[in-house]
Amino acid sequence: MRAGAKIRVVSDSFAKPADDRFSRYESLRAALDLIDQGFTLIDRDLRFVAWNKTFFRLLGFPPEMGYVGAPFESFIRYNAERGEYGSGDQQAHVDDRLRTARTFAPHEFERTRPDGTVLLVRGVPVPGHGFMTLYSDITARKHAQAQIREHNVLLETRVAERTAELRRSVAQMRLITDSIPALIAYFDRDGVYRYINRGYHDWFGLDTANPGAASAMESLGAASGAALRAHLARALAGEAVTYEYETALVGGRRVDARTTLIPEIGADATVAGCFELTFDISEQKQAQAMLVQAQKMEALGQLSGGMAHDFNNILTVIIGNLAALCDARGDDATVSEFAQAAVDAARRGAELIKGLLLFARQRPLEAQAADVAPLIVSVGRLVRPSLPESIRLDIHGGDAPLWTWIDAHQLQNTLVNLILNARDATLPQGRIGVHASLQTLGAARATALAAEPGPYVCIKVSDDGSGMDAQTLARVFEPFFTTKRSGQGTGLGLAMVYGFVKQSGGAIGIESQLGAGTTVTIWLPASEACSELPSPTELSHDGMPGERGLALLVEDDPDVRKVVRRLLLELGFAVIEAENGSEAMQILDQTPGIALLLSDVVMPGGVDGRALAAHAREHCAVLRVVLMSGYAPDGVQASGVPMLAKPFTKAQLASLLGDRPA
Repeated sequence: MRAGAKIRVVSDSFAKPADDRFSRYESLRAALDLIDQGFTLIDRDLRFVAWNKTFFRLLGFPPEMGYVGAPFESFIRYNAERGEYGSGDQQAHVDDRLRTARTFAPHEFERTRPDGTVLLVRGVPVPGHGFMTLYSDITARKHAQAQIREHNVLLETRVAERTAELRRSVAQMRLITDSIPALIAYFDRDGVYRYINRGYHDWFGLDTANPGAASAMESLGAASGAALRAHLARALAGEAVTYEYETALVGGRRVDARTTLIPEIGADATVAGCFELTFDISEQKQAQAMLVQAQKMEALGQLSGGMAHDFNNILTVIIGNLAALCDARGDDATVSEFAQAAVDAARRGAELIKGLLLFARQRPLEAQAADVAPLIVSVGRLVRPSLPESIRLDIHGGDAPLWTWIDAHQLQNTLVNLILNARDATLPQGRIGVHASLQTLGAARATALAAEPGPYVCIKVSDDGSGMDAQTLARVFEPFFTTKRSGQGTGLGLAMVYGFVKQSGGAIGIESQLGAGTTVTIWLPASEACSELPSPTELSHDGMPGERGLALLVEDDPDVRKVVRRLLLELGFAVIEAENGSEAMQILDQTPGIALLLSDVVMPGGVDGRALAAHAREHCAVLRVVLMSGYAPDGVQASGVPMLAKPFTKAQLASLLGDRPA
């Protein structure tokens, strides 16, 4: 109680000058004035009995209003007059509050004064004495509570904003991970998924909203068994792991996959789980296999071309000399018997070399616009007698003309080869189908076939025979590779088909399974129809030596040069020889009136047959220019110069010279 505070009492006995009582009441008065709460005590007649200074200070009453017996009504009216209770009838405010006070009912309420002070008013009856009221200034507390509420509202707003932002981030992250063409996941140390993206639903049918229902072992190719467990164990031990495997998807489709596991290492250096990234590498592996196959076929082609060049020179000498021997000693039965057998064997060797050249795409094609449909029908008529009655042959050349730029003879040979292969696979009975149609290759399919997108004539040769396993299928186009018994084939059939199709600008594919048959599909670039086709040439007749003019023979192999020289002489040419392009160039420049230039393509000395042919035609007025070679380098046919493939006979040379002036 503040010093100097006075206590007022209602009883006259309190005012008696009794020292002991007075001392006690003074002490009580001082104590009440020290309390920071306002205090009043009124009697049953609503008159003041006791109070303290804090009451007057908190409510702003003048001190002179306080005395023993002061009516409570005076304080109510004072407040009403100064607007403490708001606007309206002042007497009504007074009467209302006096009625409430006379009930002497306990109460507690907050009251805000015009100056902003907030008071907590609590009143309780004092039995036998009246009614006591306490007034507490709670302004600071209310302000603090308001600040707390504001802070809470602000905090809740920020939490809501952060939550919304987090949800947006999670949704965006989900959208991003679902859009990536990969499987993205996280699983804990027990191998239970905590997050999976949409890829797991697409691959394995997993519910992305319930990742914990699946385990890493179940989804990452359980067929891998021990190998998969070993990879998971390494990852959960803290090692980043990448491995490849094959797995089955929903619907049964199988894909090649590559998975990378990256461990999440916590602050305590233990592995909490692993992040998982899985890609479908089926197309990549297919592209790698195609590249390896293309490189292998290219290397085989180069080897075949080089071998063919040398062998054809050798066969040219053998066949040419044996033919000359037979012509010179035709009446000798012994010579005829042995020489003819050797000639026949050499010609079979030449056919093998032609097959190698066709595989190597180094044999010239006599391409022209051709309708595939009648060619297929004619092939069907040709091979039908070679098939047993137990094999059914279905031929369908299409409902409309199918034009492509092709060597028609080689295409027919290709189809015959494929049909006979199908026959061997279906014996003793089965079905063979040959179907042609016009189709368009899209970008994806064209890439898989190593072809250009666009319209193609598609020819399918299918059978329901024994089929092939994957190992056989991988080598089926290699020269001399065959699954037939010895003596039943050279192994060049499909190699020649492959080379012919590729040289024609097309693509080829084979689908086969053991016991389920084989389908070979050939794609040839479609072309526009051609109304005029070239007519066949006529053979020329031999002449007396020299009567057909002077021929310049250019060949670096002296044995081949000797054979070809004899053929030219027999065809009526006088012959001068050169062993390389440089020597031939000098002869052309210094010798007028050369009627024929017959030159090998590839020669030492820096000047090849193409350069020699161009010089002869443009600067030396040579009437006829013909090139010959053991193989046909790229570009020879496009140059417009007639091409003679070694080995060749006198009849073939005569045919080429008879009606094809340079």
